Amino acid sequence: MASLSKSVRIMTEPSILPLTLQQLTEHIAAIAQKVGRCAEDIHLLAISKGQSTHAIEMLIQQGQLNFGENYLQEAIPKITALKTYPLNWHFVGHLQSNKAKTIAHYFDWVHSVDNLHAAISLDKARSNIKKPLNICIQVNLYDEDSKAGVSVLALETLLPSIAKLPHLALRGLMTLLPQTQDALTGFTKLARLQQHYQQQGFKLDTLSMGMSNDYPAAIEAGATWLRIGTALFGPRNT
Repeated sequence: MASLSKSVRIMTEPSILPLTLQQLTEHIAAIAQKVGRCAEDIHLLAISKGQSTHAIEMLIQQGQLNFGENYLQEAIPKITALKTYPLNWHFVGHLQSNKAKTIAHYFDWVHSVDNLHAAISLDKARSNIKKPLNICIQVNLYDEDSKAGVSVLALETLLPSIAKLPHLALRGLMTLLPQTQDALTGFTKLARLQQHYQQQGFKLDTLSMGMSNDYPAAIEAGATWLRIGTALFGPRNT
């Protein structure tokens, strides 16, 4: 497998102009081909935090149907305004148990579960909805105090506990890397955790990793969801 993360990463610095959905999709497909992956296994999550409803609609018109939000107070008006579109909404921000009921009602995915109490709250809130809530466990690979996420060690007990909850569909793992961490090394570490637990019988088909500045390395390491904001929308509104 050819390694191209260093050369491609230069092309995805936040200072570049945003790409159209087609341009980004073609770029992802080209990277996938070069590292021996099937592009159909890599899904694009447009992170619309700080973006207007109009900007989201522009991407919808290009064919994008999966959008990620960090803050409930910002997300709910957007979800409500765009409810006529067949969209899938992903919650990617810090998960607070007291907001689990609202999150379970409005979202199709939660990428940031990192404790059992919050997972139980989501499960209970989802009990009156037929379709299970797709979730990923956020892993703090390098035990950073500034980041949420469960430690690698604690994952061993958290993962089987969450897998038992009937109204959640445990899909995989998510991470945010330190800015100083080599992207390919960090993402490969998460991919190996996924493989370890797959061998133990857990049906983990998802790796949520990679953003606008490091998604080529994430593709190379095995990402299935790329969380892209700046490369699609340009800089966020304040």
